[in-house]
Amino acid sequence: MASNGESTPGPGSGSGHSRRHQSESESDADPIAKSLAGLCSRDEEERAAALEELSLGVQVCLELTRPGSARLGKQTLLQLLRLSRSCPLQEVQNRASELLRTAQEQGVEVPRALASGPSAFIPAKVMLKDPGPDQDILIESFLSLGRVDHITMVMALHPAYLSCFLRTQHALLEMDGPLPRHWRHYIAIMAAARHHCLYLVQQHSAGFLEAGGDESWLSGLEHAPPKLRSLQTLNKLLAHRPWLITQQHIQELVCPGAEARWSLAELINVVVLMAHAHSLSSFVWGCGLNPEPDHIGGYTYQLPSPSHLPRSPHSPHSPHSPAHEDGRQELVEGAMEVEVLMQRMVELQQQEEECTQEEMVTRFERERSESITTAVVRGAPPDLVLRLVEDPEFRYEDFAPRGEQAPPTMRAQDYSWEDHGFSLVNRLLPDMGQLLDEKFQVVSNLTYHRMAMHEGVDTHTLRKALWNYIHCLYGIRYDDYDYGSVNVLLERSLKLFVKTMACHPEQTTARIYHAFWRHFRHSEKVHANLIVMEARLQAALLYTLRAITHYMR
Repeated sequence: MASNGESTPGPGSGSGHSRRHQSESESDADPIAKSLAGLCSRDEEERAAALEELSLGVQVCLELTRPGSARLGKQTLLQLLRLSRSCPLQEVQNRASELLRTAQEQGVEVPRALASGPSAFIPAKVMLKDPGPDQDILIESFLSLGRVDHITMVMALHPAYLSCFLRTQHALLEMDGPLPRHWRHYIAIMAAARHHCLYLVQQHSAGFLEAGGDESWLSGLEHAPPKLRSLQTLNKLLAHRPWLITQQHIQELVCPGAEARWSLAELINVVVLMAHAHSLSSFVWGCGLNPEPDHIGGYTYQLPSPSHLPRSPHSPHSPHSPAHEDGRQELVEGAMEVEVLMQRMVELQQQEEECTQEEMVTRFERERSESITTAVVRGAPPDLVLRLVEDPEFRYEDFAPRGEQAPPTMRAQDYSWEDHGFSLVNRLLPDMGQLLDEKFQVVSNLTYHRMAMHEGVDTHTLRKALWNYIHCLYGIRYDDYDYGSVNVLLERSLKLFVKTMACHPEQTTARIYHAFWRHFRHSEKVHANLIVMEARLQAALLYTLRAITHYMR
């Protein structure tokens, strides 16, 4: 097709920085960029040589600096900062720190990271001990992608899931497919912008430029080709109210008379990309991820003032200190909550009571229409995001607002991922159905047989309640599931977190995150986030794939 006739560039990092970001005056860019790339070699000797070349390049640049001339380029400094903060190869991390220190001693204004770790909700020291990210998978990620971003660092608390996630994301963004690479990144930008997710907008903007994208497209949707702009209705429905997507929406994009027509293979690629970015935005907000050290908002050139120094997790004013709001009482209450939840799980597993089908439907409707208020006022998103959003007032609305005619429920038995969605995706986008299915399976079965301070626990009923509650929020009902279990197992503070993260992720706050499962490990809360993210992804896909199936009949 004419508008897509560009050849797809070869694989590369989806989150690295493009050379076009660097000013022409940055004479250090090329040799240093080459040695930075060499740090990702799988050959230890080549890595060591690249590290020496990098050190030499920086030293030469500093020594040759004349008064009034440019010193080390900003992007090089930011890349060194990133390596000093997140590179899992200790020798590289240490050398990057040394080079920044040397540059500072020689009068170069050096940036510093604003955050102490990847998450504003999870203290960096706690995360490293909880039980700690898997170093092997972090090293593999660095060697493959050239960086270890905050998403990877937090997901590495669950290495089995992270492996699936990285394979799927790589296939979506970098492998051969019906869409050019820079289009894929731009579609992900459009999707992330719906949830005001500056983190992902910046990450995919870098990938877009690196893949050869036109920088003007990032200044507003009106600069993108009409074919991409035609996706805006699909994007907002998929992000906020996927149950409204019909075959008519599909027809408008793929029928022969449509302006800037999409093929079905292209459209499936679009749908999976958008749903991936929407659900990943939920994870970013739900885990309170900080900007990357080389992102806007992630670094500063100002020296820290005492009032901006990070508090000790045990300082008297810390929200997690024993002194905070009678912390001892909070610990006791948190421990009791765990015991009550354990008892309820055991009772549900032993329950033999049979419910009628009518009672099952009633319990589903009660859960779906329960009033969980999530509205939190946030500041307006930055222009960088807002200029990429059409109709910003369009948001999630409860699937069945009280007093209104509810849209028909989607019965999982009528259209499911296993029986319908999987084969459609695999047919139109080879291997993607398999990758998504593996990810769904891993997150559904992921367990460490542990809950808070207890070992040897079967958490299946709790994980299933979480998954089915999210699908319930999206109007998807399982005929064979008793939704009374949701009310028994999910306390109100957990429901508030889940609904906020799944439906209004940009409204997630530290208070909402810390209010649920007060006695659980942070890794267990991240596990809950993964379930929310994948259940939301599958729900959005089911509605859109059903519409595509109806169009194809």
